[in-house]
Amino acid sequence: MPRSLMLLDSASLYFRAFYGVPDRRPSAEAPPNNAIRGFADMIATLVTTYRPTDLVACWDNDWRPAFRVEAIPSYKAHRAVEGTEFEEESPEELTPQVPVIRDMLAALGITRLGVDGYEADDVIGTLTHRAHGSSTVDVVTGDRDLFQLVDDQQSVRILYTARGGVREPDLVDESWLHAKYGIAGGRAYADMAVLRGDSSDGLPGVAGVGEKTAVTLINRYGSLAALREAIDGGDPMIKGAQRKRLEEAAAYLDVAPAVVDVALDVPVPADLSTALPASPTDEDALDHIAEVYDAHTPLQRVRDALAKQA
Repeated sequence: MPRSLMLLDSASLYFRAFYGVPDRRPSAEAPPNNAIRGFADMIATLVTTYRPTDLVACWDNDWRPAFRVEAIPSYKAHRAVEGTEFEEESPEELTPQVPVIRDMLAALGITRLGVDGYEADDVIGTLTHRAHGSSTVDVVTGDRDLFQLVDDQQSVRILYTARGGVREPDLVDESWLHAKYGIAGGRAYADMAVLRGDSSDGLPGVAGVGEKTAVTLINRYGSLAALREAIDGGDPMIKGAQRKRLEEAAAYLDVAPAVVDVALDVPVPADLSTALPASPTDEDALDHIAEVYDAHTPLQRVRDALAKQA
């Protein structure tokens, strides 16, 4: 049977669940549960719809890794808790739900993987790279940074949840990227993203170079590296204010790819088990979560989805 690997950008999904699932606790004293219930419901929907043979919930052990901050100090700096450097702001009622989501994944028997010093994006990139030639890969995320992994030849696509959630995600492959941005694929998207920048991640980009100009430059030269060679070589097509801005951004362009590109060599365990279980591995723990957090219905949906997948 062909293998199909699904990789969850876990934080992207539980933040979406927190904001998208109404808080309907019976009383103010009851523990918050909307992210827990929503995350479980997402897993049930994804397993039922796409029927992966393998699934990994990828985790941010470091949401702002030192190697990226050293390269560009503004990286995600605006998201840090005031007075700290590496503690991420999180809604007060989401914070206590995250450990429960970890426990829920363990009780379900679904592999959760984070690696110290790296973001979930890097874990996803490494597992995607490792799966080349042995499995199709679906990456579930609301983060367009991961568009860089799209690769039709290696059967890697993104289930992009920003608009339609997990029920109606955009299925991002190379044709989708071309239709949306006019670029050739995932590698070209990453190069374009370096030029464009991303204010949500604190990446300045090249001043005066927006998305359309970035796409034009990458399409003309084929890659960021080739563009920089053309700049250094005095290509007459790069002139005036555009040349000046690109030359002034040389220091940024030296380091930005190391920030934008996801790592493909994260030290993940060689014997990592990713197979989707046919049933929960700890029913008692799962029943406890269902009872305490009023999550009976979504967790039963997960049980049913696992059983049908077996």
